[in-house]
Amino acid sequence: MKCSWLMSSFLRNRRDTVKHFPHFLLTATSLLLLAAPAHASRLESWRFDTNSNQLEFTTDEDVQPRAQLISDPTRLVIDLPGIVLGRPASTQSYSGAIRSVRLGQFDRGAARLVVELAPGYTIDPNQVRFRGLTARQWTVQLPTPQLLPADAASASPVGGVSGNGNQASSTQIQGVQVTPDGIFVRTNGGSPDLEVRRSSDRSQITVDVQGATLALSATRNLLVNRLGVSRITLSQLQASPPIARLTLNVDRSSPDWQATTSSSGGLVLLPSGNVASGTDSRPSSSPPPLFRPGALATIESVALENNDTQLVIRANQPLKYSTGWDRATGTYRVTVNSAQLAKNVKGPQLEASSPVLKLRLRQETANTAVILVTPASGVLINDTNQPNQQTLALQLQRSRLPIASLPNPSTASIPVPNAPRTDPLPPRSTAPIPDVPRATNGRPVVIIDPGHGGPDPGAIGIGGLQEKGIVLDIGQKVAAMLEQQGIQAIITRPDDRDLDLEPRVQLAERANATVFVSIHANSINLSRQDISGLETYYYQSGLNLARVIHQSVLEGTGIQDRGVRSARFYVLRKTSMPSVLVEVGFVTGRDDAAKLSDANYRSRMATAIARGILRYLGRSS
Repeated sequence: MKCSWLMSSFLRNRRDTVKHFPHFLLTATSLLLLAAPAHASRLESWRFDTNSNQLEFTTDEDVQPRAQLISDPTRLVIDLPGIVLGRPASTQSYSGAIRSVRLGQFDRGAARLVVELAPGYTIDPNQVRFRGLTARQWTVQLPTPQLLPADAASASPVGGVSGNGNQASSTQIQGVQVTPDGIFVRTNGGSPDLEVRRSSDRSQITVDVQGATLALSATRNLLVNRLGVSRITLSQLQASPPIARLTLNVDRSSPDWQATTSSSGGLVLLPSGNVASGTDSRPSSSPPPLFRPGALATIESVALENNDTQLVIRANQPLKYSTGWDRATGTYRVTVNSAQLAKNVKGPQLEASSPVLKLRLRQETANTAVILVTPASGVLINDTNQPNQQTLALQLQRSRLPIASLPNPSTASIPVPNAPRTDPLPPRSTAPIPDVPRATNGRPVVIIDPGHGGPDPGAIGIGGLQEKGIVLDIGQKVAAMLEQQGIQAIITRPDDRDLDLEPRVQLAERANATVFVSIHANSINLSRQDISGLETYYYQSGLNLARVIHQSVLEGTGIQDRGVRSARFYVLRKTSMPSVLVEVGFVTGRDDAAKLSDANYRSRMATAIARGILRYLGRSS
């Protein structure tokens, strides 16, 4: 079964041959938001087909990819210079030799795709094949992953440890992350035995990880200054059998630490008693704030702490909060209920190197305070948690992969052919542009554009529900209803034919259309069947048209409202008349899929769209 997902409803381009499902990072907690200018070149879609080991991606402008194969663990890294992601980073995980495909913003000038293999697997870089269908549409064919030889698979990247029967390494330490309540060590491999000791002078705590080696990308020396820990160092204690050591430099008065393996992979280190954050300015001897039932919590400070890895919100009372991305502002929103902002509270002073690009504090209602956070380019908001009842901590993480910024001797460059020219667009085998009837009696001309078609099914949802059939049925009905009302309706594809984006635009321009309405069905990962609803997109002159159609559909169908939004879809950008793209529901949504499968509901949807067009044109429906 092909694995595809929609990158983001902001970034979809209808040039791609399948609908791309958005991936919400599985836990919906690790997101990347980039402040990108509207004219920036963008990655509009991507998918990975596990059956054929083929990666496809599409941009809205020409791009010349760069690629390299990096080991420990093996991953194919593809950089797209000049491309801005502009939306959250995403990761899709798989079973088998290909473990995941990740997308993020490497830096302000390049997006990055990373195909990561499971431990013990590799691919031949000489057999990786890039093909530019156009300079904006690329495929990458990966060879079948192969198991590393036993001696190579068990070799340590540090110290040249070789496998030796039962002494072969089974765990590799990838890196260390400080959390609000402890330390998390990312690992590959099995669950190792751990041995924790404290030095006689109580200044160091060591954690020996049996059968473990250090990845080349793992940072060996990490400044912490938190939880009573000043610094963490990683070292390869011995080569055969391999033992890796974590050394925590701690305050002599701090508690002991415990180390356990995590069921989700990795190691968890926690202090065995309460320990105050090294950055908390409140003296440890200060009593906790007095809780007054019914009183509003006062937010007293919002500050960047822990080497700018956390945005910390502190109040004088326990905090009740919710978080999520604000679609209207494109920011990460922290809503604190039963709370007020202190009169003199200010956010941190933001510098050019700050992980936060913009921060706004506002009192939304008398009882609700809101913090809106715009992360800087390449920064993940990696979770929000409460170290204590009066404190919230947003974890900020630079998304640039450590392996990308460190010299790595185990790197192989992969040649990529020069991008083909796209001006003019290369010919494509497709149905001819339909003949354009001449407008008669000054009638308005409306282009109805059912998305996808022919070999391109669009989104495939619950029970194999295909987007192309749904939108064709709705589009045909809309066109017929408009004709009955005296409107000249031209449909871009009257049947199940293959039609590229450019011919759709050319048809609208040749017809000197009054408006252009593209009809699509939305999609998301099938694991998120709870998501349904209507989305309507416009670009520049199409806002009023989008609003009128959107409202008419809400009234006529009762579908969930997911908003009117601006987007740079090709058919919206390239048409000169007011244009919109209507997403009539999610074929992957439990509610929408059931309705869209019903011909009567599709008729109601078509009636609502037609009524909205007529309202916009000043005609009674």
